[in-house]
Amino acid sequence: MTMMISPTLQPLLKSHRLPNYVAELDTFLNAERQKRAAFYDWITEDSRAEFINGEIIVQSPAKDRHTEAVANLSSLLKTYVDIDEIGIVRPETALIALTRNDYLPDICYFGLEKAANISSNQMKYPAPDFIVEVLSPSTAKTDRTTKFDDYAEHGVWEYWLVDPENETVEQYLLRDGQYELHLKVNAGTLTSDIVEGFTIPVAAIFDRKAKNQALATILSTG
Repeated sequence: MTMMISPTLQPLLKSHRLPNYVAELDTFLNAERQKRAAFYDWITEDSRAEFINGEIIVQSPAKDRHTEAVANLSSLLKTYVDIDEIGIVRPETALIALTRNDYLPDICYFGLEKAANISSNQMKYPAPDFIVEVLSPSTAKTDRTTKFDDYAEHGVWEYWLVDPENETVEQYLLRDGQYELHLKVNAGTLTSDIVEGFTIPVAAIFDRKAKNQALATILSTG
């Protein structure tokens, strides 16, 4: 039976130091697991921190345009999902616990199957079906690299990157274990692939009046 080895590890397989590398990694990961356990003991319901690659990252206060975009899109998505009873939406404070890292996405959606296993006392969540990250100068690099790869690795089907500065949205969909850019827009409408029927004007994410009009449409057709 042939074992599947990651291409990244292939060069190490013929090294005489392979057992040493394995021991070093085991020591490193054990220390990281202890730090993560301490992180879980430290965080509270009011904490705004993530655990990424062994480091605690405390989130900085966001600019108003960032907060507005999160609030607008969260309101639209949650209202739509709640009316149709097709899952749950959690903004900002839901700690997503993946294999190595813990994240606080700006918005996440769990479809019916995953939502059925979430309890009212839950503080750590599994990988959602859909995540939205609103970019800021301090988080954009992580959103486009570490989180981008980690969310894909854990099967998050749809990923939106919202840029409040330029009022654009990038919609990524999972294809063969990696994200592919499906759409990048700054006008018109945007339709979710995983949340069936959820279509909104792009402007509704960035403009309160447009958000209110879109919300009224969702309520009238729900």
